[in-house]
Amino acid sequence: MSDIIMRYEDYLIHTKHASDNTVASYMRDLRQYASYLGSEGVDVLDADQAVVSGYMGSMKANGKSAATISRALASIKSLYIFAIQNHEIEQNPIQNIKVDKAEKKLPQILTGKEVELLLEQPRTSDMKGCRDKAMLEVLYATGIRVSELINLNVDDVSITGGFIRCESGGKTRIIPLYPEAVQALHTYMDDVRLKMLATPSEHSLFVNVSGERMSRQGFWKIIKYYQEKAQIDKDITPHTLRHSFAVHLLENGADLRAIQEMLGHADISSTQIYTHVVKKQLRDIYQKAHPRA
Repeated sequence: MSDIIMRYEDYLIHTKHASDNTVASYMRDLRQYASYLGSEGVDVLDADQAVVSGYMGSMKANGKSAATISRALASIKSLYIFAIQNHEIEQNPIQNIKVDKAEKKLPQILTGKEVELLLEQPRTSDMKGCRDKAMLEVLYATGIRVSELINLNVDDVSITGGFIRCESGGKTRIIPLYPEAVQALHTYMDDVRLKMLATPSEHSLFVNVSGERMSRQGFWKIIKYYQEKAQIDKDITPHTLRHSFAVHLLENGADLRAIQEMLGHADISSTQIYTHVVKKQLRDIYQKAHPRA
């Protein structure tokens, strides 16, 4: 079980002095939630609104009652409030989620122009900017999760082959890189990374200013910084680029099964949410453009 869930259980027992029944109910809900995230290869602290919505949808599909789903949502919300209070995350990923299926929001994505604007922000004339450019390019090129990004090692990259190897949930995925991502990685690995390392034996691909493996919180701050610098009026998270990767591939004719494989989804239903995003975009375009709409 996730470390944050175990600490939350300790908090309920020793700080909140919750009853045995209350603790048991919360932990039952959170264990089931963590099990679902594990099957999707998502860390509890990496989950965003779309991921939690997917879990709510899976509960409904499995015949869970509205009361059960509502209770589970309350348990998950309280866990993330605890995580925010302990500075593990900045936003509660379920703050706008409604149990009613009609209220479920689709993942927010960036337009192609917004992605280009974001990727243009790092200053590659300095080491930090060069590293940041490589991280953002890899994230959008592959659609991997932030936990997978920061866990990459140097040996997981093939510059000559133009791909990365991503291991998650006991499975390995080989994901191609587009040329600009390859170039950004090549520049970072050849000219910058060795100068940033704390010790020559460090295997991490992306390191922080202390020369050690980049943390989730560290990368969160990086992406927020470039969002503000680009003046993009959307709440961008690392998962936003993952969602954008999937939708942009789908818009350009990629096969849904291929996208599922690259994203590392255990179930195709998790990938199908992106078809709803594309359909909604088409409806919006029709409503705005058709003279009789």
